[in-house]
Amino acid sequence: MFDEFAWVGSDLYTSGAVSSHGGNLSVRLDDDRILITRTGSMIGRLTPEDLVDTTLTACGDPRDPACSVELVVHRAIYAATGARAIVHAHAVETVARSLFEDLIVPVDSESKARLTDVPVVVSAQSIGSAEAGEKLASALGDRKIAVLRGHGPFAVGETLEEAYQAVSCLEASCRVLNILDATGHAAR
Repeated sequence: MFDEFAWVGSDLYTSGAVSSHGGNLSVRLDDDRILITRTGSMIGRLTPEDLVDTTLTACGDPRDPACSVELVVHRAIYAATGARAIVHAHAVETVARSLFEDLIVPVDSESKARLTDVPVVVSAQSIGSAEAGEKLASALGDRKIAVLRGHGPFAVGETLEEAYQAVSCLEASCRVLNILDATGHAAR
């Protein structure tokens, strides 16, 4: 399992979807355990020590402080969905688009085929908050991906690869939309 964390983290970093220590990944191990990246981990160069095995429910697990600050969001998403994996990135084109859209509507063929319209949710505190977790969990009920305004996408899947594919696809779609906006053209 470490190998999938490592290559998805590396791809997130090399694609520019995260900064050196940004973003986080998790997988559901069973009914009450998840494996999540450590807070402050260098996502593009993960080591086995960067993965923390903790409980799915918030019960004061002593390992929680070592987990990503987004642990509360990951837990909320797992509790509300059938997701087996979550990828969160700070994808620049997607974050930029989220600052002025409430719904990102892909116009490119791959994103239209793979993603539905992508909701942008707003939370008073965007990093590691229960409110963000609740809103994202609700938005992901019937979708693969949703965006937290100004913070980035959270995607779900059966595997980290599947969730990463949604993040990558949305980022490419937002790049197309941003180019169209910059040139004053509309999609046909």
